[in-house]
Amino acid sequence: MNNSKSKSAFSDSGAQALVLIQNLNLQFAQKKVLNNLSWTIKRGENWLLGGTSGSGKTSLAKVIAGLSGTAEDVKIDFVKEGPLPAKVLFVESWYRFKNIEGLSNFYYQQRYTSLQANETITVDAELKHYGKENNLEAEGLEKLMEALNFSALKNSQLLELSSGEHKKLQLVKALWLKPQLLIIDQPYTGLDALSRRRLNSLLDDLSKRGGQFILICNDTELPESINCFAEIIDGQLKSSNAPEEISGASLRQSKSLPEFLRARPAYTSDEIVRMIDVNIIYGEKQVLKNINWKVKAGERWLLQGPNGSGKSTLLSLINGDHPQSYTNNFYLFGKKRGSGESIWDIKEHIGIISPEFHWYFDATSTVWQSIASGFYDSVGLYRQLPYSKTAKVNELIDFFELTGNKNDLLSTLPLGKQRLVLLARTIIKNPELLILDEPCQGLDQQQTVYFNQLVDELSVNGMTIIYVGHFASALPSCLEKRIVLNEGEVAAIETIQEDCLA
Repeated sequence: MNNSKSKSAFSDSGAQALVLIQNLNLQFAQKKVLNNLSWTIKRGENWLLGGTSGSGKTSLAKVIAGLSGTAEDVKIDFVKEGPLPAKVLFVESWYRFKNIEGLSNFYYQQRYTSLQANETITVDAELKHYGKENNLEAEGLEKLMEALNFSALKNSQLLELSSGEHKKLQLVKALWLKPQLLIIDQPYTGLDALSRRRLNSLLDDLSKRGGQFILICNDTELPESINCFAEIIDGQLKSSNAPEEISGASLRQSKSLPEFLRARPAYTSDEIVRMIDVNIIYGEKQVLKNINWKVKAGERWLLQGPNGSGKSTLLSLINGDHPQSYTNNFYLFGKKRGSGESIWDIKEHIGIISPEFHWYFDATSTVWQSIASGFYDSVGLYRQLPYSKTAKVNELIDFFELTGNKNDLLSTLPLGKQRLVLLARTIIKNPELLILDEPCQGLDQQQTVYFNQLVDELSVNGMTIIYVGHFASALPSCLEKRIVLNEGEVAAIETIQEDCLA
């Protein structure tokens, strides 16, 4: 996209502007997303673009970045002789990487298989390629990596990174480039509390150097240099005075749970998980160190720890995806791993959602098919359902207010609704163990509150829950115990008190 300066347009705007958008229209299929939208971003302004899921925020960002639309849609007046590159950089909500051959058709369990992990390049190689491509000096890169606690992953394969670590890689690259306009979609996704604070400091530093940015999110812990707030309503931009004034999704009226979810899960053992001195090692790198942990039927656990502490690896052992579970003293549902059970035997007992699973899920399935696939732990529906299971799918679609979307492809839904579909998928079989690994990533505040209310309601039937979440204010109230990991070791196992989540 040629973001050339239009002198008359900028002079008519009444103030010196970096970005000028006038009467922008954007339509997907039969739905009008942006409707005669106008927006002037003046020099020195840093914006929060919030609001409801599906309102058009990401679509607008892609138009500004030249990734969709035409050259006439947006006028950008870069500083031609400035120290920062005359570029707009858009950082997507998650990173889609490729293997050495340029392909991206990975499957979920592949990240835990060391031989297949070697099919992707390392973090160091990715950064060297990016630096060469953009003529960047190596000076300052290590400081960025240290600030985001990312230096230790320099030699890791891209496939081995968790969602939070992939977000950090995106942010390191963006802040290394220092474009004149940086747009970040969901900047805090997967980041622990310390990384969020450090990111805010780095963005403030970018602003002091003359860069400007737009953050697409509904968070309230923001960089000090954020000075403008807006949302998209009915396809048009509406400015606000503070982030608290930005609306979220309409509060949903509480409904009774479907009858099949009111019954206690059919437990096969009183003991769900037992780990005895569990260790996970990749070459010279030890990811988990002497983990001892027991989860009993009906317990509700919070799993926490900074990015890279081993949370995702720990969960991969439980859900049957990690091959090293066979080499450890480890029990699931009362049976020692490696005693003849298949991965599908394990998954019959478990419902799971995670950002990584969402990455690899078949987005070409319809909403109805995606939810129904939870019965068979597949990433698509490849068989016809009997009447009893069909009825359960329909009940959940109604419960999640997805009736109008049931025949839509999952990929056509906004991220927030996609996540709700996968949440419905996790509970379709009333599992003995519900693993919720940062399940509210991509949901707005109201959707998060509603989902966590749902988790609280589900917990009443005695379902065992392991919940991963960084934000203390975005957790269900039913959680009663907490395990904290740090650098692959158990830092704490404790009963949750009110002050424990601060």
